Amino acid sequence: MKKTSVLILALSLSIIACKKEKKETKPIEKETVATEKFVVKPEATSIKWTAYKTTDKVGVGGEFTTSKFEIKSGSSPQEALNNLNFSIPISSLFTNDATNTRDAKIKASFFGAMLDTEFLKGTLNYVDDSCSASLTMNGVTHNIPLEVKIEEERRVTLTGVMNLKDWNALDALASLNKVCFDLHKGPDGVSKTWEDVVIEVNTYLRKN
Repeated sequence: MKKTSVLILALSLSIIACKKEKKETKPIEKETVATEKFVVKPEATSIKWTAYKTTDKVGVGGEFTTSKFEIKSGSSPQEALNNLNFSIPISSLFTNDATNTRDAKIKASFFGAMLDTEFLKGTLNYVDDSCSASLTMNGVTHNIPLEVKIEEERRVTLTGVMNLKDWNALDALASLNKVCFDLHKGPDGVSKTWEDVVIEVNTYLRKN
């Protein structure tokens, strides 16, 4: 009987010790790894364009000094740029023309001959290695394929060519050529304003 009591006591002490050990075991805390986020920096974004005149195709450069981007982040530059909405006030057009007449002519005779003349609006699409901008101008939405250059995941350059006929803007182009008729003449005496316009967007991605 004594042996049985000793055995029961030993078992009881063992069970109590196990329970106590389980209670004192602390859960292992998981390490939280901070995920870096990329966000477009609007104040470090420039939107430049080059149009062409004369049959020799002489470039005329300009830019939009103001652009608005939605606040959107991503775990990579591609994710931050994909589905990014933007708008560009046409009033911010600037060509650094010494005569101070070119900007007014483009705004009035080119953009003024279109529908929805206040803003250019669009969305960047960046999936896999394919990038484009879905741009709305003159009431028409059309894609511009873009080449992308990303330097050290921070500085981004997007370049593409838009053909104005894709936005039904040839009448507006003719309107501009009319007011710039003599200025767009080359040595051959032919006045010409080209349909294609080169676009270059430079932006900077900050890290959150």
